[in-house]
Amino acid sequence: MTMTEPTPTPYTAPAAAPARPTNTLSIIALVGAFVIPLAGIIVGFIALGQIKKTGEGGHGLALAGVVLGIVFSVLWLLFIAMSVLIPLLFAANYRYY
Repeated sequence: MTMTEPTPTPYTAPAAAPARPTNTLSIIALVGAFVIPLAGIIVGFIALGQIKKTGEGGHGLALAGVVLGIVFSVLWLLFIAMSVLIPLLFAANYRYY
C-alpha cells in the first residue's frame, strides 16, 4: 500500500472583519450643520457621546458637524451684526440738506 500525499487545499484569504456601523446622528449632525447650524452643534455632541459609549463609527462626521455648525453660526452672527451696523453707520453720516 503506497501513501499518497493529500491534495493541498487552495489558499483563501481570511474573512474581513465586519465594518462598524455608522452612527446615524453623526450623519444628521453633518447635514444639519449646513441647514441649521445650531442643530448641527447639538446633534453632533449627542452623537459624539453615543459613539464613545457604543463604539460605532462616525466620529469624524460628528466632529465635522460640530465644527461646521460653530463656523456657520459665527458667520451668521457676523452677517446679522453687519446688516444692522452698516446701515446705522451710513445713517449717522448722512446729512439731510
